[in-house]
Amino acid sequence: MLKAALMASAVWGLTAAQALTMDEARGIAVGESDARIEALTQAVAQGDDKTALYLQALADDVVKIANGQVLVVRDGQGTDPVTGQAVTVPPDAEEVMLNNRLRGEIDTALAALKLFSPDVKVRRQAALALLKEPDASRAPLLEKALAAEKDPAVQGLVRQARAAALLGSEVPNERLLAARELADSRQPETLLLLNQQLSQEQEPSVKQQIQKSLAAVQDSLRWGERLGTLFTGASLGSILLLVALGLAITYGLMGVINMAHGELMMIGAYATYVVQALFREHLPGAFDAYLAVAIPVAFLTSALVGAVMERTVIQHLYGRPLETLLATWGISLVLMQAVRSLFGAQNVGVENPSWMSGSLQLLPNLQLPWNRVLIIVFAAAVLIGVALLISKTRLGLFVRGVTQNRPMASCMGVNTARIDTYAFALGSGIAGLAGCALSQVGNVGPDLGQSYIVDSFMVVVLGGVGQLAGTVYAALGLGLANKLLEGWTGAVLAKIAVLVFIIVFIQKRPQGIFAMKGRSAEA
Repeated sequence: MLKAALMASAVWGLTAAQALTMDEARGIAVGESDARIEALTQAVAQGDDKTALYLQALADDVVKIANGQVLVVRDGQGTDPVTGQAVTVPPDAEEVMLNNRLRGEIDTALAALKLFSPDVKVRRQAALALLKEPDASRAPLLEKALAAEKDPAVQGLVRQARAAALLGSEVPNERLLAARELADSRQPETLLLLNQQLSQEQEPSVKQQIQKSLAAVQDSLRWGERLGTLFTGASLGSILLLVALGLAITYGLMGVINMAHGELMMIGAYATYVVQALFREHLPGAFDAYLAVAIPVAFLTSALVGAVMERTVIQHLYGRPLETLLATWGISLVLMQAVRSLFGAQNVGVENPSWMSGSLQLLPNLQLPWNRVLIIVFAAAVLIGVALLISKTRLGLFVRGVTQNRPMASCMGVNTARIDTYAFALGSGIAGLAGCALSQVGNVGPDLGQSYIVDSFMVVVLGGVGQLAGTVYAALGLGLANKLLEGWTGAVLAKIAVLVFIIVFIQKRPQGIFAMKGRSAEA
């Protein structure tokens, strides 16, 4: 009953010309789809609150029919949709059947009736819904809504919805005026409507106006498309940056070709999955906070695995790059098989917290998903943290000293073996953070790291071995270049073009964008 009350409130202020009748209610509930849709159109044109309540009941699947009598049955209690009085529900009452076509029509009709809601946001969403699903039969209702509307923004949307409804009119002058009105639209759906009408329009003057309107709408949406491409490129670049930051330490600073870097990311992603599962089972009320726990857990888990790798295998292979490459490749296979044995070979899903769901609407054709926005912020925070750690802390000083001149650092009393372990664990932990971030934008599986290992090596080499600033420029540059080229050439050719560019660039400038400074670079 609460839903019915809310629906009545949503249509408050509606000016009814005629109340819903039992014949109309029956016509919507039974018969052939075309006849039912025609009855629905006639009922909606009256625009009264009882019609809205009845349609909401149909959408909720709580309408039954017995002996030609239509009933709304909620919680076992029957109600006459016309009079609103309680009635007895017969034992032989049958549920009203709705196919997908009828459900779509009912949803659109409800949107039309919500044009009279006291809530501006509800009216705006209703106008947008009718703009996407135009119907000439709803033009009178839109006229009534336009006359009653006071909000300028909603007025514009209702006017465009009315124009969209009249675009299919049989009167050429009405189609001409509708096409002219739609030239001011900033909605992507308008392009589809105009293109559809253009393909079947016979009147030359109307056809010419539709072409002008199409050009105007495309111009208005162009900036949204450009900004969307830039955001997608920045999002991809931020992911590449997160992936490459750990490699910039293990490979760039330490010179270790770690082919298991992708698997360290995978471990961070699975650590996030485990934390999520624990919260869902033991702390369901605090589920939205699981990511705050998962971030340090992912870092520590990957860092611990990295430290074990360094102490048991890699420390014996410094200065032998081929052996290091083969050993870490073997470790990556072991880690993938271990994950398959523990979690299975199938991908697992990591759910976004509620505050990372949805999107930020900046323009009609520009929506920024919150998970992507927050990953960009997270990547920037990790970058700042790593930069401060390397440049401002004692550990960072030791890492830079060992990287630039290991014998001299050892002579100064630095325990180089311990610093190697700390640095490798740090790079591995950052890889775990990348895995935690990646779990928020896709599925987590044993092969997660294989998709990014080549790109992360390209980022580090292009940016300049050992240079964090170069890693940033390279990651964002590659992300933007990929997305900009995809619009012209497609995903495959864009990837090939970027790879060719990197090969040519490294041939001309082997040290990358930024050359490393110090004795190690001069040797």
